[in-house]
Amino acid sequence: MIDTLAVSGIVATTPRHIVTSEGLAITSFRLASTQRRFDKGQAQWVDIDTNWYTVVAFRQLALNAHASLHKGDRVVASGRVKVRNWESEEKSGTAIEIEADALGHDLLWGTSSFEKNTLAREADSEGDSDPF
Repeated sequence: MIDTLAVSGIVATTPRHIVTSEGLAITSFRLASTQRRFDKGQAQWVDIDTNWYTVVAFRQLALNAHASLHKGDRVVASGRVKVRNWESEEKSGTAIEIEADALGHDLLWGTSSFEKNTLAREADSEGDSDPF
């Protein structure tokens, strides 16, 4: 069974981009997703907890993420979830990783401009793209 998750949050680290010796592009970053609620007693929104995710993108998505996303951007990420327990000499914890299928700016917080990459433009000109 594959678990999928969609999360909105803030890119908390500068995205790290590498290309392996085999030519596989990989971009990863930490995503902070803070839960908020309205506190009637204070008559204001308050932050409750922050969940932390490592988001990893591969191939063309990695290239586009590297060119588009920056630390501090508000984004939406969706993809397959991997939960791993880890342990070091002093600490232990649980890491939650999202292998991204889709990434984009969260338009609730601002506007964005879209530009198709070269491969997508070529597919459009050949008539292979989805009309919607």
